[in-house]
Amino acid sequence: MNRSRNRDFHMIRRILLSVVFFAAMAMSLAAQTSTPNYYVLEVSSANLSGVLSQYGLTLVQTLNTEDSSFLVSAPASIAPATLIAQVTANPAVHDFEVNATVNEVESDPLSVVTPNVAAIQAMLTNPSTTNYYGATVLTSYVTQPSVPLIELPQAQQAVSSNHPVVVAVIDTGVDPYHPALAGSLIQGYDFTRNQAGIPSEWLDLDAQQTSAFQNSQTVPLTQKNQTLELNQSTVVILDQSTVVILDGGSGQLSHFGHGTMTAGLVHLVAPQALIMPLKAFLSDGSSDTANIVRAIYYAADHGANVISMSFSSETVSIGVRTALQYAISKGIVCVSAAGNDGEQELVYPAAQEGVIGVGSTTATDGRSTFSNYAVDSVKMAAPGEALLTTYPGNNYAGVWGTSFSTALVSGGAALMMQANPKIGSGSVNDALESGVQLSSGLGLGDGRLNVLLSVQQVTGDN
Repeated sequence: MNRSRNRDFHMIRRILLSVVFFAAMAMSLAAQTSTPNYYVLEVSSANLSGVLSQYGLTLVQTLNTEDSSFLVSAPASIAPATLIAQVTANPAVHDFEVNATVNEVESDPLSVVTPNVAAIQAMLTNPSTTNYYGATVLTSYVTQPSVPLIELPQAQQAVSSNHPVVVAVIDTGVDPYHPALAGSLIQGYDFTRNQAGIPSEWLDLDAQQTSAFQNSQTVPLTQKNQTLELNQSTVVILDQSTVVILDGGSGQLSHFGHGTMTAGLVHLVAPQALIMPLKAFLSDGSSDTANIVRAIYYAADHGANVISMSFSSETVSIGVRTALQYAISKGIVCVSAAGNDGEQELVYPAAQEGVIGVGSTTATDGRSTFSNYAVDSVKMAAPGEALLTTYPGNNYAGVWGTSFSTALVSGGAALMMQANPKIGSGSVNDALESGVQLSSGLGLGDGRLNVLLSVQQVTGDN
């Protein structure tokens, strides 16, 4: 009975949100009838000019080095459905799709994540610091409950190789100055500003926030024990003065995305891996197909071994699928979030063949109530509740969601590739998915992340 009521509630909630969304869209279109529509076009460079000319399209940007994926625009007077039907009928065109909005999993309005502040507060009973691979970090960061659960210390001890592994994190950027991460970051790219370097989340802040976080960086970690609930997935741990400045009852900290947080969990699991931050998302957690396609190709062409993707869409994108096929063909392990709607809901790119879709488990190996389940986009699971990770400004945050489970698995993939540099991506996928076996009734795929078992499997030491 309760399950039926929950299903009805989610259905009504989804309908209401859809009505609001489409009403807002209609108002926006009515007010901006002269704004061109943007599309992702998949066509060979030899046929590009002919297709552009035939359908009145304008080239905006080339999305990959293969010269086969392009962002184009068309006059708003042409109905998208009509134009798509016409262009896709052309045998020279591989695909033509709207440059759709894509959201981080935790910014999805249908997400049913609910953080438990008390669970994070308990971690602050020991405000001490420790050295973690050359950086001073909060002790609770490296001793949190998920660490022994996935047998991380034993796995790290079993890895004797210093082989460099690069994890591309497609997200909102990163805090380049966070002490825990600074030594592991390599050049990435900011696709929202079209500039190379280490894309900084600080650029998304207003002056007041920047000042507060700069001050927060100078406060000792032992004095950061004030919790501030930001949204339905994040509780940040700050010093009292920063809380007072930034809270104001308005939740202003939501201007940060979760790039620093996902990077922090990758680093927790694979502290010797190099992190390539790729900023394809704005601070509100939104991106589009074109920037995601660009980020995937960039990662594949600039030495990434793992691509971590904490975003999802209910609609498959041929452009994203083609980009991921390119990455997978180069031996890159691709990991993606399975979604936080708590439903049997297929999402992409987690459902794509060759991509590891990750659901979330509790500390006792149950299914997190928010985790999607029992669909092809949930191939395995990892802890996703009350995880402690890095937050901009030498701060830390407690997080919930499949985005963060995804980051742990991405770190696990990196650790395995470091343990056995000759291992292929297919073997990495198999080893990751054959961790701790879960009840099939949970609908969380083949198993829960256990990095020790996975490392032992790829090194033959089991």
